[in-house]
Amino acid sequence: MRVPMSWLAEHVDVPAGTTAEQVAADLVRVGLEEEGIHGGDVTGPVVVGRVLTMQPEPQKNGKTINWCTVDVGPNGPEGTSEPRGIVCGAHNFAPGDLVVVSLPGAVLAGGFAIASRKTYGHVSDGMICSAAELGLGEDHDGIIVLTRLGHDAADLAPGQDALGLLGLAERTVEVNVTPDRGYCLSVRGVAREYSHSTGRPFADPVADLAPAPSSGEGYPVRVEDDAPIRGRVGADRFVARTVRGIDPTAASPAWLTRRLTQAGMRPISLAVDVTNYVMLALGQPLHAYDLALLSGPVVVRRAGSGETLRTLDDVERTLHTEDLLITDSGTGEPASRILGLAGVMGGADTEVSDATRDVLVEAAHFDAVSVGRTARRHRLPSEASKRFERGVDPRLAPAAAELAVRLLVEHGGGTAEQAWTDLDQVEAPAVITLDPAFPARLVGVDYTGEQVVDTLVAIGCEVTEQPGGPLLVTPPSWRPDLTGAPDLTEEVARLRGYDAIPERVPTPPPGGGLTEAQRTVRRVRDHLVSNGLVEVLSYPFVAPTAHDVLELPADDARRRALRLANPLSDEQPEMRTNLLTPLLDTAVRNLGRGETDLAVFEVGLVVRPSPEVAPAGVPGTAGRPSDDELAALDAALPDQPRRLAAVLAGQAEPAGWQGPGRPVGWDDAVHVARQVASAAGTELTVTPDEHAPWHPGRCAALHVAGADGDPVLVGHAGELHPRVTARLGLPARTCAVELDLDQVVTAGAGGVVEAEPLSRQPVAKEDLALVVDRSVPAGAVQAALVLGAGEVLESVRLFDVYTGAQVGEGRKSLAYALRFRAPDRTLTAEEVAAARAGALRAAEAVGATLRT
Repeated sequence: MRVPMSWLAEHVDVPAGTTAEQVAADLVRVGLEEEGIHGGDVTGPVVVGRVLTMQPEPQKNGKTINWCTVDVGPNGPEGTSEPRGIVCGAHNFAPGDLVVVSLPGAVLAGGFAIASRKTYGHVSDGMICSAAELGLGEDHDGIIVLTRLGHDAADLAPGQDALGLLGLAERTVEVNVTPDRGYCLSVRGVAREYSHSTGRPFADPVADLAPAPSSGEGYPVRVEDDAPIRGRVGADRFVARTVRGIDPTAASPAWLTRRLTQAGMRPISLAVDVTNYVMLALGQPLHAYDLALLSGPVVVRRAGSGETLRTLDDVERTLHTEDLLITDSGTGEPASRILGLAGVMGGADTEVSDATRDVLVEAAHFDAVSVGRTARRHRLPSEASKRFERGVDPRLAPAAAELAVRLLVEHGGGTAEQAWTDLDQVEAPAVITLDPAFPARLVGVDYTGEQVVDTLVAIGCEVTEQPGGPLLVTPPSWRPDLTGAPDLTEEVARLRGYDAIPERVPTPPPGGGLTEAQRTVRRVRDHLVSNGLVEVLSYPFVAPTAHDVLELPADDARRRALRLANPLSDEQPEMRTNLLTPLLDTAVRNLGRGETDLAVFEVGLVVRPSPEVAPAGVPGTAGRPSDDELAALDAALPDQPRRLAAVLAGQAEPAGWQGPGRPVGWDDAVHVARQVASAAGTELTVTPDEHAPWHPGRCAALHVAGADGDPVLVGHAGELHPRVTARLGLPARTCAVELDLDQVVTAGAGGVVEAEPLSRQPVAKEDLALVVDRSVPAGAVQAALVLGAGEVLESVRLFDVYTGAQVGEGRKSLAYALRFRAPDRTLTAEEVAAARAGALRAAEAVGATLRT
C-alpha cells in the first residue's frame, strides 16, 4: 500500500518537517513493514512541453520513431525560446498535446541521467516522458499527455515546472500489509495506525460521509445464495447508488489522477478513477456499471455448472459452482446474465465507457473465503479481491458509496438519485471475554488493567468493565481478525511496544530438551559428517515410475505409496516409501555438476500406508473435530518410520603421491551402516542377501538383536544393481545403504554404558587362519570365535581373506587377529592356550578348520 505524505496528513496530524523515513519507522513500530520510499528521486529540469511537429520515420529494424519539435518555453537550446528536437518511440500523442519533457541535466527514476545525444540520425535534445520513466507506474509505452490526467490546458504553459504539477517532489511511503490487517490497505487505515504509533490526533474521513436517508426504493437488488460457504452468505451488505446525467467527456481532476499515480494506479476515466480513489482512501472496493446497459434486478448468486464469463481482461472463464456472481436480467430471464465475479472482477457487458451518462455504483461486502477461493481458482488477483479476502469493514459501504457519488456529481456534473438501496444482513461482532490480567500473563509484561482497557478502546473496541470480573470486549467492525483473547492480547503488546517485552532466555531442561532417541539421531548425524559424508535434505515427493527405476518387485511393500490429493507437482504426486529414491536423484544432480566423488546421506521419514487401514474422511469445518474424529484421523495415519540412507560413488580414497587411490566398494556401504550402529550404541550382524535395488551378489542384509535376542532386519547395504545405475546415469559400482533408523536406535537404547578401566596387564596376541566354504559369512565365523574364546578375549579383527589353489575350489581362508587380556592379572600361557582352543572349537561348529 502506497500512501503519499500529503494524503496521510489529511487524516492524521503529521508534524511539520516529518520525513517519509520517519513515518515509515513509526509505522514499523506498530507492525506495518516498510517496503520502500518513492518519489523525490526525479530531479529537474523537468518541464511542460507542447508538441509542435511530429514526423514519423520508419527504421531499418522495422521500428518507426517520431522526430518531434517541442516548445519548452524559455528552456530552449542555450537559454532561448527556440523549440527542442526530440526523438520519441511512442505514438499515443499528437501535435498540440501538452507533455512532460525532461531536459539535459535531469535525472529520472532509477538514476537515469538525461543528456543530448545522437540517435536515429538526429540529436535528441531531451526526452518526452512516460509514467514509468518518471517513477509513476509501469507503463513504458504511453507518453503522459497532461490534459488526459485532468489538467486544464488553460492552466498549463510550456516551460512550466512539471515536478510539482505531477507530485514528483512529494514522497510516498509504501508499507507491506499482513493478511490479518486488511483495513490498512487504505489511507484511512494507515493513518489510524500512524496515530496509534505516535499518539497524534486522527480524523476519521468516514465521519463526514453519512448519506441522507433514502427517499424511497432504490435500484432493485437481491441476494440469493443457495450454497453459502461455511454457512456464511456470500454478500451480507449491498449498497447501490445511482448518478444520472454525467458528462461523458468529463475528465478526472488533476489532484485525483495525481494521487492515483502516486499510489501506483493508472488513471482511466472519471467513473473508474473515482471508484479506485475511494478504494484507496477508505478501503472499500467499488464497482461502477453503465446503468443504460443494466436490466434489473441485480441478483447475487452462485454460479451454475458450465456457466462462463468474459471478464474485463478479455478472458473467457469457465465458472465453478462456488463462484459468487453479480447478475441481472439482460437475456430476458431473471439473474440470467452474468455481470461479474463478486469482489474479484467485472464483466465486459456493462462496464462504463466514453458514452456512459448514467452510473450505478455498487458498494458491497462479500465473504472473504468466497472471494479468496474465486481469485485463486481463476488466477485473477485484483485490488478488490486483495482487500475482500483480508476483510473489509461491512459498515463502510454506505459511506464509501456516498463519497463516490459526491465526486461524480462534483466533477461529472451528474445528479444523484435520492432513493438508494441498502441490503444489510451484517451480523454484530461477537463479544469477547477477556481477563484483564491475561495479557500480562501471556506476554510477560506487567500491563495494568487500565492500560489494557485504554489500548482496546484506542483501536476502536467497545469495552464493558465488570467489577472483579472479566472485560466484555466488542471488536470494531473493521477488525474481523479479533476473535479471541489472544488476538486482543496481541493488540495490547503491539501498541504498548514490542520493544517493551523483555528478552528472557528459557532454561533448557536436562539433556537440552531432547529425548534419548533424538540425541542418538543427532549423534549418528554428527558421526557420519565427521567421517566425510555430507548430509542432504530432499523433497518427500516422488513419481510413480520411481519404483520401476529401482526394479522393485510387483509385490514389494515399497510400491504401496500414499498419493496426494493436491500435489505440488503432477509429476511427483506420491509420498516416498524409501529414502533411496530422492537421494539417488540428489546424487545424479551432483554428479551432473561435476562432483564425481560423492558420499551423501539423508535422515528422514518415509510413508508406508497399510492396505488394511481405511481413510478417515474429512471432518467438518463448523467447529473443532470431536474426540472420535480425532481418534479416527490418528488411526488412519500411515506408518512413518525414520530411515537413514547413504549413496557412495567415485573414489573412496583419491589418487595422489601415496598411490592410485581406491574406488568405492560394497564394503564401504557396509562400513557406513556399521558406523551408524556404533554411534547408536549397538552392533550389526551382516549376512548375504538379494534385495532390489542392490546387486544380487554384492548385497548385505543388516540385522540387530531384538528385545528377545532374535535378529531383526533393519536394512541393506552394498553395490547397486548395474541396470539401476545405468538407468539413472550413475557411475558403475555406485553403492548405497538404507537403514530403519528407529529400529537401530531402539536396539541401542540400553541405558547408561559404564566405562571400564583400562587394564595395565600385558596383552597376549594370537592369530588364527581358518578355512571355510565361500558361502559362510566372515561375520558368522567371527561371532563363533568371540563366543568360544570367553571373557579374556579383548578384541578380534579380520585382517586377511585369501582364495586360491592352496585352500581348494569353493573355499576361502579367513585370518583373524585375537587379543587376550585380563583386567587384574597377567594371563598365563595355559590360559591363553585354553582361550585359543575354545575359539577354535567354536569356529569348527560353523565349518571352519585351521589352515595348515
